[in-house]
Amino acid sequence: MNPQTLQLICFYAFGFVTVAAALSVITLKNTVHAVLALVLTFFSAACLWLLLEAEFLALALIVVYVGAVMVLFLFVVMMLDIDQEKMREGFVKFLPVGLIVAVVMLVEMLGLVGVRAMNAHVLGQNPAVAAGMSNTEWLGHALYTTFLLPFEIAALILTVGVVAAVALTLRERRDARYETPSQQVKVDPRNRVRIVKMAAVRPDESTASQEPQS
Repeated sequence: MNPQTLQLICFYAFGFVTVAAALSVITLKNTVHAVLALVLTFFSAACLWLLLEAEFLALALIVVYVGAVMVLFLFVVMMLDIDQEKMREGFVKFLPVGLIVAVVMLVEMLGLVGVRAMNAHVLGQNPAVAAGMSNTEWLGHALYTTFLLPFEIAALILTVGVVAAVALTLRERRDARYETPSQQVKVDPRNRVRIVKMAAVRPDESTASQEPQS
């Protein structure tokens, strides 16, 4: 079989699986099954990236999204007690509006693709192939040489975002109770617990005789 024909068959097969899995994400009633379908969507999209000789994007999609984010999301969904019936109450009610919005978005995207296709220019040779490198090697070389400054700025912006998120979660709230471990360690048990010795009290004979016998 011709390699180009085999590659085309694989492209259509992976594309069909990607679209079918993406539709399953929004149509399945079970949340866990929907998350598993989303994992399949990411994996099929990574296979498409491999066919396009974008190995770094494919591996990043699998390692970051499938291996970390989606697995964490799956455990969160499995641990949460979600009321499925309450979530599906307004599905049929808002289904026509959702379909209209989806059709409008599809027409806009097809129109944009058509305009871009009419004004498309012939791209040159793949720079990674021209340099005799793999896609991952060429991308790393380009990031740390030609695009070093934009890459460092993007990393700084992401770092600021992480620090800001941590700072927002650590703010003090008046409606919550906080405990200081250092103060808990310094506490003397003798000041917190007091043992009181009391004499045993026996009931009177008259009181015991009035109790009903079983």
